[in-house]
Amino acid sequence: MAEKRDYYEVLGVSKTATDAEIKKAFRQQAKKYHPDIHPGDKECEEKFKEAQEAYAVLSDPDKRRQYDQFGHAAFDGTGGGAGGFDFSGMDMGIFLVTFSEISSEVEEAVAEEMVLHRVQMSVSV
Repeated sequence: MAEKRDYYEVLGVSKTATDAEIKKAFRQQAKKYHPDIHPGDKECEEKFKEAQEAYAVLSDPDKRRQYDQFGHAAFDGTGGGAGGFDFSGMDMGIFLVTFSEISSEVEEAVAEEMVLHRVQMSVSV
């Protein structure tokens, strides 16, 4: 698989570009490479898709923040986003069962401690 280019490079803007600058740059790229203007030109089609992808990320404040922090790894499932953990494909049912078992054990331990505390309080009075 080909290495993805930096989204800022794709649109030809700096990392400090404003939302308006990003939008303007995307529109220029879209006009330049639109498949309707270049029917059958696979290279233009790919560049158009690349510009769309870059704009989708850089025009969304949350996605842009993730991209600035993790690069392409934030969106490609390699674990760059979500604090470095990739939860895709995880069987959440197992997680929930395990968590509920631990939670029940903690609740039981807390209840026992409360009973012991009450007994100690009544004995010391």
